[in-house]
Amino acid sequence: MDQKTKPYIVGINHVALEVGDIEEALAFYARIFTFELRGRGQRAAFIDMGDQFIALSEGRSQNADHDRHFGLVVDDRSRVRELAEAAGAKILEGATLDFLDPWGNRIQVVEYRDLQFTKTSAVLKFMGLDLDKSEEAQAELCKKGIEPATGGDSAEVRKPR
Repeated sequence: MDQKTKPYIVGINHVALEVGDIEEALAFYARIFTFELRGRGQRAAFIDMGDQFIALSEGRSQNADHDRHFGLVVDDRSRVRELAEAAGAKILEGATLDFLDPWGNRIQVVEYRDLQFTKTSAVLKFMGLDLDKSEEAQAELCKKGIEPATGGDSAEVRKPR
Protein backbone atom coordinates (compact mmCIF):
# COMPACT_ATOMS: atom_id res chain seq x y z
CA MET A 1 0.00 0.00 0.00
CA ASP A 2 1.26 3.46 -0.90
CA GLN A 3 2.20 5.67 2.08
CA LYS A 4 -0.11 8.41 0.79
CA THR A 5 -3.15 6.15 0.89
CA LYS A 6 -2.69 4.88 4.45
CA PRO A 7 -4.54 6.71 7.26
CA TYR A 8 -2.41 9.07 9.37
CA ILE A 9 -2.69 8.61 13.15
CA VAL A 10 -3.75 11.99 14.55
CA GLY A 11 -4.45 11.31 18.22
CA ILE A 12 -6.27 9.31 20.83
CA ASN A 13 -10.00 9.71 21.29
CA HIS A 14 -10.19 7.81 24.57
CA VAL A 15 -8.53 5.34 26.90
CA ALA A 16 -10.63 2.50 28.33
CA LEU A 17 -9.92 1.22 31.84
CA GLU A 18 -11.54 -1.78 33.46
CA VAL A 19 -12.48 -1.30 37.10
CA GLY A 20 -14.22 -3.44 39.70
CA ASP A 21 -17.03 -1.01 40.47
CA ILE A 22 -18.02 2.23 38.68
CA GLU A 23 -19.12 4.11 41.82
CA GLU A 24 -15.94 3.16 43.67
CA ALA A 25 -13.79 4.12 40.67
CA LEU A 26 -15.44 7.53 40.30
CA ALA A 27 -15.01 8.17 44.03
CA PHE A 28 -11.35 7.05 43.90
CA TYR A 29 -10.44 9.28 40.95
CA ALA A 30 -12.43 12.22 42.38
CA ARG A 31 -10.21 12.12 45.48
CA ILE A 32 -7.19 12.79 43.23
CA PHE A 33 -8.41 14.81 40.24
CA THR A 34 -10.99 17.43 39.32
CA PHE A 35 -13.09 16.24 36.39
CA GLU A 36 -16.51 16.35 34.75
CA LEU A 37 -18.50 13.31 33.68
CA ARG A 38 -19.20 13.18 29.96
CA GLY A 39 -21.73 10.42 30.34
CA ARG A 40 -22.71 7.39 32.30
CA GLY A 41 -24.22 3.96 31.80
CA GLN A 42 -25.16 1.09 34.07
CA ARG A 43 -21.66 -0.46 33.92
CA ALA A 44 -19.66 2.43 32.46
CA ALA A 45 -18.73 6.07 33.06
CA PHE A 46 -16.93 8.56 30.85
CA ILE A 47 -14.56 11.14 32.35
CA ASP A 48 -14.27 14.20 30.13
CA MET A 49 -10.86 15.57 29.12
CA GLY A 50 -12.01 18.30 26.72
CA ASP A 51 -11.70 16.65 23.31
CA GLN A 52 -10.81 13.23 24.76
CA PHE A 53 -12.15 11.00 27.52
CA ILE A 54 -11.42 8.12 29.85
CA ALA A 55 -13.96 5.28 29.60
CA LEU A 56 -14.36 3.37 32.86
CA SER A 57 -15.87 -0.06 32.34
CA GLU A 58 -16.99 -2.34 35.14
CA GLY A 59 -15.42 -5.81 35.15
CA ARG A 60 -11.63 -5.95 35.52
CA SER A 61 -10.46 -9.42 34.45
CA GLN A 62 -6.65 -9.23 34.17
CA ASN A 63 -3.83 -8.95 36.68
CA ALA A 64 -2.37 -5.61 37.72
CA ASP A 65 -0.40 -3.78 35.03
CA HIS A 66 3.39 -3.94 35.24
CA ASP A 67 4.79 -1.99 32.29
CA ARG A 68 1.56 -1.24 30.45
CA HIS A 69 0.29 2.21 31.40
CA PHE A 70 -1.07 5.42 30.02
CA GLY A 71 0.15 8.95 30.61
CA LEU A 72 -2.49 11.23 32.11
CA VAL A 73 -1.79 14.91 31.50
CA VAL A 74 -2.74 17.35 34.27
CA ASP A 75 -2.47 21.11 34.65
CA ASP A 76 -0.52 20.83 37.94
CA ARG A 77 0.87 17.59 39.34
CA SER A 78 2.38 19.05 42.52
CA ARG A 79 -0.23 17.43 44.81
CA VAL A 80 -0.95 14.24 42.84
CA ARG A 81 1.37 11.97 44.86
CA GLU A 82 -0.11 13.15 48.18
CA LEU A 83 -3.72 12.89 46.93
CA ALA A 84 -3.15 9.49 45.29
CA GLU A 85 -1.61 8.08 48.48
CA ALA A 86 -4.51 9.43 50.55
CA ALA A 87 -6.97 7.85 48.09
CA GLY A 88 -5.30 4.45 48.56
CA ALA A 89 -3.28 4.24 45.33
CA LYS A 90 -0.08 2.23 45.28
CA ILE A 91 2.70 4.68 44.37
CA LEU A 92 5.35 3.01 42.19
CA GLU A 93 9.07 3.59 42.54
CA GLY A 94 10.91 5.28 39.69
CA ALA A 95 11.81 8.56 38.04
CA THR A 96 8.23 9.22 36.95
CA LEU A 97 5.05 9.65 38.97
CA ASP A 98 3.21 6.36 38.43
CA PHE A 99 0.56 4.72 40.57
CA LEU A 100 -1.75 1.73 40.50
CA ASP A 101 -5.43 2.32 41.10
CA PRO A 102 -7.28 -0.24 43.27
CA TRP A 103 -7.97 -2.39 40.16
CA GLY A 104 -4.36 -2.52 38.98
CA ASN A 105 -4.49 0.11 36.22
CA ARG A 106 -1.12 1.85 35.99
CA ILE A 107 -1.38 5.62 35.56
CA GLN A 108 1.62 7.84 34.82
CA VAL A 109 0.92 11.48 35.65
CA VAL A 110 2.66 14.19 33.63
CA GLU A 111 2.27 17.95 33.67
CA TYR A 112 0.99 19.76 30.57
CA ARG A 113 3.71 22.41 30.64
CA ASP A 114 6.50 19.80 30.47
CA LEU A 115 5.66 17.86 27.31
CA GLN A 116 4.99 18.19 23.59
CA PHE A 117 1.29 17.34 23.87
CA THR A 118 -0.89 20.39 23.18
CA LYS A 119 -4.56 21.28 23.30
CA THR A 120 -6.09 23.88 20.99
CA SER A 121 -7.06 27.23 22.47
CA ALA A 122 -10.74 26.31 21.95
CA VAL A 123 -10.40 23.13 24.02
CA LEU A 124 -8.43 24.89 26.77
CA LYS A 125 -11.05 27.65 26.89
CA PHE A 126 -13.83 25.05 27.11
CA MET A 127 -11.97 23.42 30.02
CA GLY A 128 -11.43 26.79 31.72
CA LEU A 129 -7.63 26.50 31.55
CA ASP A 130 -4.88 28.94 30.54
CA LEU A 131 -1.70 26.86 30.32
CA ASP A 132 1.82 27.53 29.02
CA LYS A 133 4.74 25.27 28.07
CA SER A 134 8.16 25.05 29.71
CA GLU A 135 11.19 26.15 27.69
CA GLU A 136 12.16 22.48 27.23
CA ALA A 137 8.73 21.54 25.88
CA GLN A 138 8.75 24.57 23.58
CA ALA A 139 12.16 23.50 22.24
CA GLU A 140 10.88 19.95 21.58
CA LEU A 141 7.89 21.35 19.68
CA CYS A 142 10.12 23.72 17.66
CA LYS A 143 12.39 20.81 16.64
CA LYS A 144 9.31 19.25 15.03
CA GLY A 145 8.42 22.47 13.26
CA ILE A 146 5.55 23.27 15.61
CA GLU A 147 5.44 26.77 17.02
CA PRO A 148 4.39 26.27 20.64
CA ALA A 149 1.17 27.77 21.91
CA THR A 150 1.44 30.41 24.60
CA GLY A 151 -1.22 31.70 26.93
CA GLY A 152 -3.93 29.41 25.60
CA ASP A 153 -3.30 30.09 21.88
CA SER A 154 -3.32 27.04 19.64
CA ALA A 155 0.00 25.76 18.35
CA GLU A 156 0.84 26.52 14.75
CA VAL A 157 2.39 23.85 12.57
CA ARG A 158 5.22 25.17 10.43
CA LYS A 159 6.18 21.82 8.86
CA PRO A 160 4.51 21.03 5.52
CA ARG A 161 3.07 17.54 5.14
